[in-house]
Amino acid sequence: MIVTLLGGIGLFLLGMTLMTDGLKALAGGALRRVLTRSVRRPISGLLWGAGVTAIVQSSTATTLTTIGFVSAGLLTFPQSVGVILGANLGVSSTGWIVSVLGFKLSIGAAALPVIFGGAMMRLLGRERVGATGLAMAGFGLLFLGIGTLQQGMSGLTEWLRPSDLPGDSLVGRAMLVGIGLIITVVMQSSSAALAMTIVALSSGAVTLNQAAALVIGQNVGSAVSTAIASAGASAPAKRTALAHILFNVVSATAAFVILPLLTGLLNAAAARAGGKPGAVSLAAFHTTYNVLGVLLLFPVLEPFSRLVTRMVPERGPALTRRLDRSVAQAGPVAIEAARRTLMDIAAVAVESARALVTGDRPRRHAIEPLNAAERALAETRRFVGRLGAMPQTADERGRHLSTLHAIDHIALLLEACREPAPPAAVKDYPALTEMAAGVAAMLRDAEQWLKEEGTAPVDPLAAASRAIAVRRRAERARTLENTAAGKLDPDRALAEIEALRWLDRLGYHTWRAAHHLHDPPPSEGEDGSDQFRDTLGQAAAAPEAVG
Repeated sequence: MIVTLLGGIGLFLLGMTLMTDGLKALAGGALRRVLTRSVRRPISGLLWGAGVTAIVQSSTATTLTTIGFVSAGLLTFPQSVGVILGANLGVSSTGWIVSVLGFKLSIGAAALPVIFGGAMMRLLGRERVGATGLAMAGFGLLFLGIGTLQQGMSGLTEWLRPSDLPGDSLVGRAMLVGIGLIITVVMQSSSAALAMTIVALSSGAVTLNQAAALVIGQNVGSAVSTAIASAGASAPAKRTALAHILFNVVSATAAFVILPLLTGLLNAAAARAGGKPGAVSLAAFHTTYNVLGVLLLFPVLEPFSRLVTRMVPERGPALTRRLDRSVAQAGPVAIEAARRTLMDIAAVAVESARALVTGDRPRRHAIEPLNAAERALAETRRFVGRLGAMPQTADERGRHLSTLHAIDHIALLLEACREPAPPAAVKDYPALTEMAAGVAAMLRDAEQWLKEEGTAPVDPLAAASRAIAVRRRAERARTLENTAAGKLDPDRALAEIEALRWLDRLGYHTWRAAHHLHDPPPSEGEDGSDQFRDTLGQAAAAPEAVG
């Protein structure tokens, strides 16, 4: 009996995990696009949070993904609060699936063929077909677990009766809430705990009042995973986790206070329908409980968000605030976090380069920003390096590759900003003034995009970089000719050529960094170097056409 009960719990947990993983993989980048492009206000966050959770069947998955999005800068904290509230609504669908499909329709008999079909699709199919098969296999295991749970629970009722559990007193309800919390913490799944409670209620092991108290504790226990995920995370991620925990506590407190009223209404409804409270009654209680929490917090969402923000102030280096453990668990989100971090680092590098070209800032004032940017770049490089071992789709591989290209070009741009001689040479030689002005304008455009983020000026930057390269080749040839004719001192010629190369490097690496950082990124393997060389060769043959 105990072995059967534990086996049923294990099958349900495995099925829930596989189904959630398959549905998330099937969604692919759609989950990121939906939450980042559709969530604009708390109400849209609430609706999309509920919808996404109902699809992937895991409030924990939605919550952890949201924490990652907030850390990566894809969502603001106020936007995430609406998603968290919606996730708690969406997870109510699990109770209805279990109570209706698992009991009313009893599809457990079809579970084995579904598992076999899903397993074959997972083994033989690729990407979307494989993800669909994984979700199917998980779905079948889910209901196979429910059937096994029912078998184990039928034996459990022989020695466990409602009278053996705490009664319907204030202390008794509090004890049952604590038991529900412990069950969820041990299982690490409020959905599995809810399914077990529904089965226990249907088999007569617990009453509706006892089951409802257990469900309250299970909902509070689901916040433990969120708290664990936020440990060591960025301030926005900790705020999102805290908002989830506070929401669960507020909802649980309100439901606990009016628990006799809610269960009394459900008992009366069941009696009117001519039966006893069962699986559907508990599913209805779970939904009502979560709706009550949303109704309490949604009207005061803005002051609630401000309170949480004050409770968790911002700390740590600003450039790497998006890189934390919660983000690293989700490949697409981690790559996006790295991309946005690189944009912040590139903004520092481009701003420093522009100040050096124009002479707006003494070199000594650029040292500390450059040091901070280099430290942040090293941390980002390590962060991105850990992502290669994760399974990736073709789109994710393309984004990962573009991120690595961007890291390389930003590193070379920072290295160019460290060079001591070229900026002085730019000031000393009038021949370089026009070229320096072009580079400064190019850097200014890139800096504005990196700081404000909008449409990346990739094509204008590419054209400017190519024009600068052509100008560098022409000026180098002129300088060498003047040196050979005795019109120019060799040391001065060398300094001028180095300054030409320095300006060219600034323009080229700025363009390439922007090329690989803009969203959507170039396709996998696309670098652009060959096209750049071809264009440069054509322009060198006809420099007058470049301008």
